[in-house]
Amino acid sequence: MTERYVILDRDGTINVDSDAFIKSPEEWLPLAGSLEAIALLNRHGYKVVVITNQSGIARGLFDLATLAAIHAKMRQLASQADGHIEAIYFCPHGPNDTCDCRKPLDGLFRRFAADTQADLSRTYAIGDSLRDIQAAESAGAKPILVKTGKGKKTAINNPQLNVPIFDNLYDAATHIVSTS
Repeated sequence: MTERYVILDRDGTINVDSDAFIKSPEEWLPLAGSLEAIALLNRHGYKVVVITNQSGIARGLFDLATLAAIHAKMRQLASQADGHIEAIYFCPHGPNDTCDCRKPLDGLFRRFAADTQADLSRTYAIGDSLRDIQAAESAGAKPILVKTGKGKKTAINNPQLNVPIFDNLYDAATHIVSTS
């Protein structure tokens, strides 16, 4: 049996988002139920991978060492909730940089699939923004929108979206495990 994966966006999906960016481990605060959602997915045989845009690096707001510390905190708190994050893929580029990894482009999804031999057509991708949904669709994954972070506004501003929408990551995870 091939491994089963769920791809998660970070800011606004797992943790509280900020228009001023998450620039330190102290600013990284989990959303209610998000770490438990990761543990729930793990218990049902899903490996969790994070794919996130981190343009704060290109903007000079924080460096790679700080990003690593933020991700170490995220992994540690997930572990304390009995969850495990398999891998983290991030785009360090800004909106005006030329890259294939900044969502809504699907470069990081393709890199993840190449690294793991994951079948993207069987992989859920959960995020709170239109670009998360677009990247998942472009890569051939199964997008889910959550109403946390920018999600509520994304749903209202894009009534044409034909994807499952849940209040939060825990509700989305509960849906995934109930259908597997």
